[in-house]
Amino acid sequence: MAEAFLWSALACYAAAAVAYGISYRSPGIFGRAATWCVRLGWLAQTGLLVVQVTEAAGFPWATWSASLGLFVWLVVTAYLIWGCRPRYRLLGVAVMPLAALLLAVAYAGGGATGGAGRYSSLFLVLHVGLVLVGFAGFTLAAALSALYLWQERRLKRREAKILRVSVPSLVTLDDVAGRTIAVALPALTLGIAAGVVRLALHGGGFDALMGMTLATWAVYGIFLLLRYEAGWHGRKAAYLLLAGFVLVITVRLGLPAAHFS
Repeated sequence: MAEAFLWSALACYAAAAVAYGISYRSPGIFGRAATWCVRLGWLAQTGLLVVQVTEAAGFPWATWSASLGLFVWLVVTAYLIWGCRPRYRLLGVAVMPLAALLLAVAYAGGGATGGAGRYSSLFLVLHVGLVLVGFAGFTLAAALSALYLWQERRLKRREAKILRVSVPSLVTLDDVAGRTIAVALPALTLGIAAGVVRLALHGGGFDALMGMTLATWAVYGIFLLLRYEAGWHGRKAAYLLLAGFVLVITVRLGLPAAHFS
């Protein structure tokens, strides 16, 4: 049952990625079809999460692969807040290929079955859950920044077909990206705090994943500081958010195996 939900979600996300790509050249029906594929994929993955909850003895996303699947679900959830609106559909060009790829990686790592970890469920909800919420917000902000830079380039080139594809204004994209970070960073902060409290109470070593997570927190903290104290907006802010996203992907894919063992 779990694999059926996962394959359905993966197929819908992949179809959405293709349809969004086509909609850039041929706006209209492909964009609407892509949005429905995302919705159906999200429902299928929600079904997968429900199955994992009912089958697990504890927190079902304690393993690296299962937590990656939950991360994908959170990213798609965050995307649907904006992506269902016609003007924001092109965010799917950046978000959905990544979602399909990461879900495939999670499946390859055994993420369809989930699994309980060696820590308490309350700690994992606070630590893993909040950290992943923060990372999902950072991912959406990176997509908004990429769309900002793409649209800015089109405007400077004065492309003849610039009005053919509906995109929010540069000011709107910049503002939404900043507000997304303003919500995501506190979630990450609370997740890190839960991990620090556990280390203080029960002991444990400091590993590379913790260091990279703190580095990610610092980059986005600097972003908010520069934005609201130094007036960073536009291209500079977008490049900083994309640089921070490199750390997010590194944390999610490159380092977590030992941390989750």
